[in-house]
Amino acid sequence: MKPTLLILAAGIGSRYGGVKQMDQIGPSGESIIDYSVYDAIRAGFEKVVFVLNPKIIDDFKDVYEKRLEGKIEAEYILQELSNIPDGVDYNKDRVKPWGTAHAVMVAKNYINEPFAVINADDFYGKEAYKVMSDYLSQLNNKSTDYSMVGYRLKNTLSENGSVSRGICSLESGALSDVVERTKIYQENSKIIFEEDGNKNEISGESIVSMNFWGFSPKFFVQMEEDFRKFIIHNANNLKAEFYIPFVVNNLIVSKEAKVKVLTSESSWFGVTYKEDKEETIKRIKSLVKEGTYPSKLW
Repeated sequence: MKPTLLILAAGIGSRYGGVKQMDQIGPSGESIIDYSVYDAIRAGFEKVVFVLNPKIIDDFKDVYEKRLEGKIEAEYILQELSNIPDGVDYNKDRVKPWGTAHAVMVAKNYINEPFAVINADDFYGKEAYKVMSDYLSQLNNKSTDYSMVGYRLKNTLSENGSVSRGICSLESGALSDVVERTKIYQENSKIIFEEDGNKNEISGESIVSMNFWGFSPKFFVQMEEDFRKFIIHNANNLKAEFYIPFVVNNLIVSKEAKVKVLTSESSWFGVTYKEDKEETIKRIKSLVKEGTYPSKLW
C-alpha cells in the first residue's frame, strides 16, 4: 500500500509576517511545498492532503489544483475550531487554532492508509521522504509501530530568532520521550532554551523532531481520546495547543505505541522568520546547481 503525505499548512505565520505557505523560493517560482510534494512523489507517495485555514484555502487551491493535476491525487481540507469529535464542547471565546495534533485529526475521513505528516514551511530533503516512504510501505493500517525523522538540533536553528522544537530522548533507536520547547536560540557559543523565564543550556547534538512523523490510521483513534482529555483539562485556557509530541509522548508512556527514529543525511531548513527566506533561496539554488532538483519542477 502506497503512503499518503499530510501537509500542515493552516498556520498564517505570525512570526514570519505573511502567508509563507506559497512564498516563492525556487528559480521558477516554487514554494517549499512544491519541493516537498516533488520529493514525496519520487519517494513513492501517491496522495497528498493539505490542511488549510479558511483565509488561504481559495488562493491555495487556485495555485495547486492546476499545478498538481495528473501528478498526484490531492485533497484540500479545513482546520476549524468547530471540527472536533462528537460530544466534545469547548469555550466559544476561543480564537486560536487547536494546534498540530488537531490539524492531523481533521484529516481522519480523508486518509485510510499509512501516512506521513510534515509542516508546510519546512524543507526536509529528498532522502527523508525516501526513508519514511520505505518504512510506511510495510506498515499495516492497525499497526502502532510509528516513526519519526530525527535531526540534530544545531542544524535546525534560525539566525533570526527563537524556534520551537520537540527535544527527543532515544532508547535503542526508538523514541522514549519528546518534550516541546518553544523558545530555543543560539547565544554566543551556546544553545539556550527558555522555560518559565529561566535560561537553560542544551546540547546541539540533541535529536529533535521537525514534525516529520509516520503513522497508521490507528493514530486517529488514539488522538481523539487524548483530545477529549485535553479539552477537559484546558476548558478555560484559550491559548493551550494540542501538539503532536504531546499525543506521541502519552502513547509511548502508556506503551500503546512505539516510535522508530529514522535518520536522514538530508539537510533541513525552513522559513520561521521573513529574514530566513534569503538563505533558503540560496540553498535551493545550490541544490538545483548540483542536480538534486531541476530548475523547473513542474
